[in-house]
Amino acid sequence: MTGELGQLALCLALALSLMQAFSGFFGAARGNARVMAMGRGAALGSFVFIALAFFTLMFAYVTSDFSVMAVAENSHTAKPLIYKITGVWGNHEGSMVLWMLILGIYSAAIALTQPDGTHPNARLGSNALGVQALIAIAFLIFILLTSDPFLRLYPPPFEGNGLNPLLQDPGLAFHPPLLYLGYVGLSASFSFAAAALLDRRNDAAWVRRARPFAIAAWTALTLGIAAGSWWAYYTLGWGGFWFWDPVENASLMPWLIGTALIHSMMATERTGAFKSWTLLLAIAGFSFSLIGTFLVRSGVLNSVHAFANDPRRGLFILMILFVAITSPLVLFAWRAPKLAPGAAFDVVSRETGILFNNLLLTAAAATILIGTLYPLVLDAAEGIKISVGPPYFTATVIPMMALLAMAMPFGPMLLWRRGDVKASAYTLRYPFAFAVLALILALAIARPFSVLGAVAVGLGVWLIGGSITDVLRRAGDWRRLRLLPPTAFTSALAHAGLGVVALGVAGAGIWKDEAIQVISPHQTMQVGGYTLRLEGTERVQGPNYIADRAEITVLSKGQVITVVHPEKRSYPVEQQATTESAIRTTGIADLYIVLGDPRGGGGWVVRAYFNPMAPFIWLGGVIMALAGMTALGARVAAALRTRRQATGLAAEPAE
Repeated sequence: MTGELGQLALCLALALSLMQAFSGFFGAARGNARVMAMGRGAALGSFVFIALAFFTLMFAYVTSDFSVMAVAENSHTAKPLIYKITGVWGNHEGSMVLWMLILGIYSAAIALTQPDGTHPNARLGSNALGVQALIAIAFLIFILLTSDPFLRLYPPPFEGNGLNPLLQDPGLAFHPPLLYLGYVGLSASFSFAAAALLDRRNDAAWVRRARPFAIAAWTALTLGIAAGSWWAYYTLGWGGFWFWDPVENASLMPWLIGTALIHSMMATERTGAFKSWTLLLAIAGFSFSLIGTFLVRSGVLNSVHAFANDPRRGLFILMILFVAITSPLVLFAWRAPKLAPGAAFDVVSRETGILFNNLLLTAAAATILIGTLYPLVLDAAEGIKISVGPPYFTATVIPMMALLAMAMPFGPMLLWRRGDVKASAYTLRYPFAFAVLALILALAIARPFSVLGAVAVGLGVWLIGGSITDVLRRAGDWRRLRLLPPTAFTSALAHAGLGVVALGVAGAGIWKDEAIQVISPHQTMQVGGYTLRLEGTERVQGPNYIADRAEITVLSKGQVITVVHPEKRSYPVEQQATTESAIRTTGIADLYIVLGDPRGGGGWVVRAYFNPMAPFIWLGGVIMALAGMTALGARVAAALRTRRQATGLAAEPAE
């Protein structure tokens, strides 16, 4: 009954989504409060049934129900429980159910925060629920017709095929869900933008409703990208953190657009600037998320990230992508002449800083899109296979990000509508001095000599120093920091986090030390000032793998620092091998050791990397995400206070 229950739940979710779409649009068009309430109820009901389908599928994985084809193809009885659970979304079918579950969560959140039908903004929320329902309908039909996770397999096999060993990692528990929370979360701001166009408005009201969802999506994407980078770093055994893989790019592009969207929303909500620009960015953000979905599931890519190789699925998603992008753009072109213009501002103002920020971010996203899609288009059109790799992105995207980093500390210093460049520059004199000093020291001390690395260090210090200066300027002095509201720290945390990432990228990308050597027991090798001594290897039996585990003693200046145990694992069911790196971190630098293939005479290939400042990459990501959490928490707290005050006023007896 597992498969039948799950299919029934998806079908019921589809029926309720159809009702949600009808009630949302019809109720908004007629201003009918009862019909709009039906749309809210349908959104909550659809979420319940999608959740039922998801947990039904999870139950099938946990109980190893191999009569369900997806379970048979992606699980095994010997697989640890944690990977049976996370394996639910470690394949195309299950990940699409997770995609729908998160869409249902956002739709339910919109429904729960929707004012009643008598409120002036009730039509806006009702139309947004209608757009969310259209997205749900499209993907539910896609799942049921091309990606049914509950297809039966008869007769069921005695054992399953297992899960890709690279996915049998705790990283699968948080990386994909966080990315989906970001990808799908941008649908909420997209839906509110489309609702605003349907309602012939581009005021700050829709921005106030959509901005918390945009912040939540951006925060989740930030954490998801950082988690994915960390996962690739310690799992793939290559010592790197970013490869400009097409699917990595697919997650970065909506993050860039989402960053621009949040800044543009801030200006629209505060001064009324960038009204049309904010609408377009909301549309573009979710469009880039759909492009990422297409790249992963269409079969056009061969990547460790890619789930599907079925052209029918790719064509279906391409149709959804076409409709989802063109429809709101046509609606925007139709409504644009009648929409209110944005507020004016001086050339020197915070709005100008945001405009410069948004132009660079969107240009970077467009550049990455061209570099990602051009090889695919060329292959399809001419049959010519080319590779666009790190040199292209380093030469095009990195300079834009450097320009952005130079300008970022000025943004919070400038006033809305009118600013003073000289006063802002004077306020930032100390961060500038420290940044120049850091650049000079990096040129003088760091080896190998690298101008690019020194510039990255200088920009990192510039961003961190500018953030500290911004907070101190708001507080007046160190003693009054605790009196600042949480929102005073959001931009500072975000900008400082990016500065910390810049330091980590410079250290781990430019100044790392690498060594590869065949060593036998009791022999040594050198890397990054450390001596590594192989003590020996042993064969160990894991839950569903066999591993060769090395014991390597790490010494510095003749003193034993630690003992590490890198592994090379073999998975008999999947017939695949993986490496388990050993990482010794000080919080400032990583010693990264990988066990390679065996050689004659008891020798083993050992690869070792010394990655200075590598931990800063993920620390910076966490700091940036903390900025989003702070902003979101402040908005939720303000909304709860307003609701409590309104409830208190309503409860007071009339005189």
